[in-house]
Amino acid sequence: MSLSMLAVEIAAFGPPEGLRLVERARPVPGSGELLIRVTASGVNRPDVLQRKGHYAPPAGASDLPGLEVAGVIEAGDAQALAQAGLRVGERVCALVAGGGYAQWCVAPVVQCLPVPAGLTDIEAASLPETFFTVWSNVFDRAGLQAGEVLLVQGGSSGIGVTAIQLARARGATVIVTAGTDDKCMACLKLGADHAINYRAQDFAAEVLRLTAGRGCDVVLDMVAGDYLAREIGCLAEDGRIAIIAVQGGAKATIDAATVLRRRLTITGSTLRPRPVAFKAQIAQALRREVWPLLAAGRIRPVVHGTFAAVDAAAAHALMESNQHVGKIVLTWST
Repeated sequence: MSLSMLAVEIAAFGPPEGLRLVERARPVPGSGELLIRVTASGVNRPDVLQRKGHYAPPAGASDLPGLEVAGVIEAGDAQALAQAGLRVGERVCALVAGGGYAQWCVAPVVQCLPVPAGLTDIEAASLPETFFTVWSNVFDRAGLQAGEVLLVQGGSSGIGVTAIQLARARGATVIVTAGTDDKCMACLKLGADHAINYRAQDFAAEVLRLTAGRGCDVVLDMVAGDYLAREIGCLAEDGRIAIIAVQGGAKATIDAATVLRRRLTITGSTLRPRPVAFKAQIAQALRREVWPLLAAGRIRPVVHGTFAAVDAAAAHALMESNQHVGKIVLTWST
């Protein structure tokens, strides 16, 4: 007879009320995996899309929402644990393809990282999804370098607050957009060099003004749609756009001649369906390049608020209200 656990499932696609606390069988780790007793689960925009029926989990992944967790290693593949330098009883955070909204969660060992020194489990649970995404897109795909200018669309989001801090820590100038003056101020306090209220100003014109007409080198774009043409207009020569979401629409009309003339690159990616080996490479880079910055306090998690798992619907409602700055986290008791 399998052991049970509490989990939050999507009982019906649609509004947040479709989330329901239920009893499920605990997952069992397989080869290359470990079992985490979860204390905190990060809430992310893809969870909202999944709840609405717009973002199905990859084949083989849990149907439960949740892409990041923190907690304690309960069991796992001994050889894989040893190779990763992890051990049973250690506090870790992990990126998962699903199943994070639960008291126990299985994760590939290579997608787990030790909780950085000085951080709580709640703070650690806010790290994997945004840090894996930002590292992969801003630094790996778009190749942001020290001395360059990064434009972050949605600077107050979980992705945004991560991008601000990582880019600044690695020597870039950061310009962000946000929807209110208060959010702009929050971004500046986190280290952004400039913040543009996109409801009050033309962000493309402001970027050109702030860079004396040169433009930005990299754009981290969560909007797409009609933003894409405007982003092209404020890119420097050899500039790069990394698209990670299409909140403004999947289709865009662009000036291809400008792309040719200014040698621009438009790229994009989704992280969830990528193979474990790909995510393992990101985890290794984060442990080497970023985890020491977290342990030293040079960058820090930004958690807007926490909710007991039973109140997951309220957490999703807050996410959809766009009133938060940083991450939202669910907490569990076991």
